[in-house]
Amino acid sequence: MSKGFSINSVLGDPNFTVGVATSSFQIEGASELREPCIWDTFCQVPGAVKDNSDGRTACDHYHLWQQDIALIDELGFDAYRFSVCWPRIICADGSVNQEGLAFYLKILDELQRRGLKAYVTLYHWELPQFLEDKGGWLNRATAYAFAEYSRIVATAFGNRVSAYTTLNEPYCSAFLGYEIGVHAPGKIGKQYGKKAAHHLLLAHGLAMQELNEVCPHIPSGLVLNFTTYYPVTDSEADKQATLLAKAHFNDWYVSPALTGKYPPLLNTLPEAEKPLIEPGDMEIISAPMAYLGVNYYTRALVQARPGGHFEILPPDDNVPVTAMNWEIYPQGLCDLLLQLHIEYDLPPLFITENGMAEDDVIQDGQVHDKVRMNYLQNHMQAVAAAMEKGVDIRGYFVWSLLDNFEWAEGYLKRFGIVHVDFTTQQRLPKQSALKLSEWLKQRR
Repeated sequence: MSKGFSINSVLGDPNFTVGVATSSFQIEGASELREPCIWDTFCQVPGAVKDNSDGRTACDHYHLWQQDIALIDELGFDAYRFSVCWPRIICADGSVNQEGLAFYLKILDELQRRGLKAYVTLYHWELPQFLEDKGGWLNRATAYAFAEYSRIVATAFGNRVSAYTTLNEPYCSAFLGYEIGVHAPGKIGKQYGKKAAHHLLLAHGLAMQELNEVCPHIPSGLVLNFTTYYPVTDSEADKQATLLAKAHFNDWYVSPALTGKYPPLLNTLPEAEKPLIEPGDMEIISAPMAYLGVNYYTRALVQARPGGHFEILPPDDNVPVTAMNWEIYPQGLCDLLLQLHIEYDLPPLFITENGMAEDDVIQDGQVHDKVRMNYLQNHMQAVAAAMEKGVDIRGYFVWSLLDNFEWAEGYLKRFGIVHVDFTTQQRLPKQSALKLSEWLKQRR
């Protein structure tokens, strides 16, 4: 492994896109040049972020974007997946922040100049606080506000974009943010989660309408995060519990988007927890997509609990885990892709995020992140294995380019293939980046 980065030949096809991904709040900083978002507010809640940090400066990408894009190019990637910060574009009075638009136009023009493809995410969790003050994703009007914002961005960006993503991981926004409260805006209650999820999915569908009207030639889709669920034993109870977990966390999002129907779980929910579905909603949500983005990090073992409930078990002590205590299980990615392939009539897929947090340290001027190198290689092999079994996968994006603000973990967890010193903002490519770069340049 230390001698090179050998990847299956199907990923060596020049038509297969290999990119790197970031998100705006996690790297940009320059919060004073935009409206506040729900994460600015959440970071001020004592104990909400483990190291009591915030995104005011982050990686200062707002000022260092040129060197970061140069780094992407120098490493040999084909594409850059990044997100647009909604409150950097739309002001509280409804006007458009032209300075915010200009920032992203500079990035897009530089990517184009360097021959790098731009994969643009329109929502990566930065709901403007002025919309949260009106109910946020519990308010149906937020979905329409998102559609209008999407139209403004797509109109301004023109032909500079290779593909649009409407939402990144609505599960995280809805469940983590509005049901268990560990992400912004920190709401807690089962009566909130599925309602927020429905309005997020509606926002996706409405935005797809706008994108298809403004830029029908640019592929647009949705990015969902998936965990592969396995029963802890072969008992019928554990198998049923596993299907229930999958329905709550995977199918609740992918099924409406691809089939126009929520899973049967909908009919078993208490009335207070059911989303408010209006006529025509499901048709809007299930508008045809050019692609589906799949984010994968780990698997989960599920155990049945009394009363038809389930429990997600922590990883066993004897399995390899990341710094997030997520089990390293590449086979889960292949299993997931094959499962989706069997269960749904899929558009082409992209692996839009895959990576890991490691306790990285600089030694002798280098970061020897051998575990990450193996993680990336083995997960890319899993993608190749799924492709060889007939799954249509068009690309793979590493999460992430830079160590950054890892949400409720603050700056304690490093996912980057490039080390960031948050005091000096010095960037240092880790060994994983350098080895990956060698392979990327061979496939050109």
